[in-house]
Amino acid sequence: MNSVATKEMRKEVKRYVDKADDKMVKMLYAMIEVEQEDDWWDHLPKKVQAEIDEAIAELDNGKGMSHETVMKKYSKWFTR
Repeated sequence: MNSVATKEMRKEVKRYVDKADDKMVKMLYAMIEVEQEDDWWDHLPKKVQAEIDEAIAELDNGKGMSHETVMKKYSKWFTR
């Protein structure tokens, strides 16, 4: 995107924010705040990240059970 288009987008966003009600300003602020926070994933040990990635790959390859299947099979464990 060129700098002219970026400048125009900035102007439009500023106009929008200036006209926004309190609720919208709070929502926009929350989005910006989330962008600035550290990602919890980066704080996990590398071994845990690798294990999670492996589990996701197994699920993508058709290994594993759906939540529904597990609940049917083990429902007696979850009732009182």
